[in-house]
Amino acid sequence: MNASPDFASVTEIAGDEVTREQVERLCRRYYWAGGYCRGKDVLEAACGSGQGAGYLKSLARTFRAGDYSGEILRIARAYYGNRIGFFRFDAQEIPFGGRTLDVVILFEAIYYLPSADRFVAECRRVLRRGGRVLIVTANKDLYDFNPSPFCHVYYGVKELGELFRRHGFETEFFGDTAVDSLSWRQRILRPAKKVLVHSALVPKSMEGKKFLKRIVFGSLLPMPAEIQEGMVPHSEPARIAAHCSDVRHKVIYCVASLTG
Repeated sequence: MNASPDFASVTEIAGDEVTREQVERLCRRYYWAGGYCRGKDVLEAACGSGQGAGYLKSLARTFRAGDYSGEILRIARAYYGNRIGFFRFDAQEIPFGGRTLDVVILFEAIYYLPSADRFVAECRRVLRRGGRVLIVTANKDLYDFNPSPFCHVYYGVKELGELFRRHGFETEFFGDTAVDSLSWRQRILRPAKKVLVHSALVPKSMEGKKFLKRIVFGSLLPMPAEIQEGMVPHSEPARIAAHCSDVRHKVIYCVASLTG
């Protein structure tokens, strides 16, 4: 592979200090995905340090996972040992044969791909009829949205619908972490966050981000190496309209189903 950005510097990996909200969002997205993975052949691309890998493997018929970053994969392999085999690969070039998978997962990473179209075309190639792509992404349509370093293009509800439609998928959308449910401190500080974002004053380093998180959220806790059933209550994401931008949720879930 060619030289790439240091994704470890912008990825919350096992053991990093994070907010309780981040842990809850992590668990909820894998609990949600688990409903689509039960008894299926599943691939998770951009799996990071594998926080959801053990949970999904316990539900799927077969489960494979990988990431672009060799540094991050070393953390996943060290934790899971022989339980799960991790592959290093580019999500734009999925290293599996055609019509061999039922579900492809890409969480919080589509914006790092130079070409999301190449990724979706690969999903169409490897999925069986009726297969699904599960996407989770930060909601770019919030007025205080803060893009990640190394990102290429962020996709909101409308853009994801158009992206997958070009490749013969039907989509449905859900929202997680409603902004009107945020703590009073977060709601008060949203305008200040917007100013910092627009002034390019938001820290890019993980240490700088942790400092701000302590101001907004208070105490932090370690990112778990592996989520477990029951770590947080199951909470179904809210169904949202597919024809317009969503401004009510921090996180967007997309299910793209291959119909042809």
